Amino acid sequence: MTNTPLSPRPLSHLADDRRRVMSAAQLRAHGVSAAEAGAQCRAGGPWQQFLPGVYLLHPGPPTSEERLHAALLYADRQPSEAMITGPAALALYRFAAAPPLLSLDRIDVLVPRTRRLRSTGCVRIVRTHEMPKPVDVTGLPVAPVARALADAVAQIGDAPTVRRLLTEAVRGGHCEPAAVVRELNRLRLLTRPHVVDAVDSLLAEGRALAEDRLYEMVRTQGLPEPLWNVDLRLPGGPHLGGVDAYWPDHAVAVELDTRAPRQDDDTLWTEYTAKREHLERLGITVVHITPRKLRDALEQQAVVVRTALMAAGDRAPAAYVVVLPR
Repeated sequence: MTNTPLSPRPLSHLADDRRRVMSAAQLRAHGVSAAEAGAQCRAGGPWQQFLPGVYLLHPGPPTSEERLHAALLYADRQPSEAMITGPAALALYRFAAAPPLLSLDRIDVLVPRTRRLRSTGCVRIVRTHEMPKPVDVTGLPVAPVARALADAVAQIGDAPTVRRLLTEAVRGGHCEPAAVVRELNRLRLLTRPHVVDAVDSLLAEGRALAEDRLYEMVRTQGLPEPLWNVDLRLPGGPHLGGVDAYWPDHAVAVELDTRAPRQDDDTLWTEYTAKREHLERLGITVVHITPRKLRDALEQQAVVVRTALMAAGDRAPAAYVVVLPR
C-alpha cells in the first residue's frame, strides 16, 4: 500500500481539529483497519501514531488541545473513566501560577486504581480509589480544582510555587481551603513541611476572605451592626470562647466554621460543639456559617441570621456575659 491519504469516504466529515486525533477503535468504526492505519503512519506518511492505539491524522506536531484529547483517548476505554488532572488541569482552569499547556512534558490523567494502564509518552497515569465527578472545561473532563491542585502539589518540591498555587485557588474563588486541605490529606501530602507551611498560609487567607464576606453580608443585607471579633466571658467567671460577630441586645452570635479537615478534625469539632452548647445553655443563639455558604448563598445566610435576631424577643432573657475585644 502506498503512503497516500485514505479515500475521503470514511473520514471526509472529520475535518475539525478535535477529530484529527482518533483512537484505533474510532478508526475501525469508520472502516479503517489496523493495517490501513499503520500504512498511513509509515515514514513520510500523512498520519502518525502518537500514543499506543491513538493516531494523529496529520504529520505535524500536535497542538495542546490534540495532546489533551490524545491523552484521554489513551486512558479512557469506558465513559467517565479518565479525566485531566494536575498541572494541565490547572492550566485549563486558567491558573496564572500554573505553567502553560505547551510547556508541559507530561499530561496527568486520573483513572480508577483498578485500571491496567501504564504512563507512556506525554501521559502520566494517576490512580485513585474513588473517581471524583469531572468538571466540563472547554468540552474536556477535568478533575475538580481541589483534586487537580493536590495532584499538582504532589509533584512540586518548591515551597513558593506550592504557596502561589494554593493562594490563587482561594483568592481566585476556585475552591474553599477546606476542600484543598481534604485532598492534600487524602494524598498524604500534609507530612511534607513545605506543604504544611503553604497550608497554614492558605487557611489564613481563607479566613480573611470569609471575614470580608461576613462584613459584606451585614452591610449589603441590612443587618444591624454587631460587635466584631469578640471574646465572651461570664462576669468573674471562665472564658466562654471567641465569636466572629455578636449582637448583645439579641444574644445572637455568628461563628465562621473554618476548620480544616486534618487528622485532628474530630477534636476540633468536639471543641466547637462544646462551646456552642455552653453558649446556648446561657441563652445565646450561635449561628455557624461556612465560608462556602457565604460565597455561594450570602443572601440565604443573611436570612438565617435575621431570623435568629427576630426570634430573640420570644426567648427567655440570656445570661449576662462580658464582651471583650479579641
